[in-house]
Amino acid sequence: MEPRTTPSTRRRIGNALTRARRAVLRRRRLLAAVLAAVAAAAALRALAPPAPASATITVAARDLPAGVLLTDGDLRTTTVPPGAVPDEVARAPVGRTLAAPLTRGEPVTEPRLVGAHLTEADTGTTAVPLRISDPDQVALLTVGDRIDLFATDPQHAVTSRVASEVEVLAVPAGATTTGTAGNLTGRLVVLAIPEADVERITSAAVTDFVTYAWPSG
Repeated sequence: MEPRTTPSTRRRIGNALTRARRAVLRRRRLLAAVLAAVAAAAALRALAPPAPASATITVAARDLPAGVLLTDGDLRTTTVPPGAVPDEVARAPVGRTLAAPLTRGEPVTEPRLVGAHLTEADTGTTAVPLRISDPDQVALLTVGDRIDLFATDPQHAVTSRVASEVEVLAVPAGATTTGTAGNLTGRLVVLAIPEADVERITSAAVTDFVTYAWPSG
């Protein structure tokens, strides 16, 4: 059985509906504008081109000299277009040593880091860490220098040239040691040594005092 409605109830319902219709009519322009804006935004989103592809690479956070052992604070990441990713970009450079300086914002690539790849462009050579007996001499070297190596026998005070015009590949920082024996003093450098001379030169570095000179001309 349907509930009965009194005239006063019907009157109140009718008045409420009338007020609602009037409110909608008063605001129809505003509602139409809102709906139009929503429709326009949806259309623009549908027509907008997709976001361009990007790749994340590691770059220097500041100017870094050769020989630095890289830490998180030395590096930051940035996004670039895929076509701007350098060849041989380094994937995990933290904890590795710079073989050459980096400027702020420059990508970290394998050729800038110490490793066997340093001699890839110079076939017939091997990247060899060698200890120069005088650390103050090493402080004068820069990556790319070509030097002659000399070995001095500490017992007989005889000096001989053991290599000519070898290239300096890296000058690692913090690689200085001190001691009384020749093989316990000096500072490490990484040199491009001809493969045929590696054994002879590394043997001399263990038994003799090793120094260098810049060749003339």
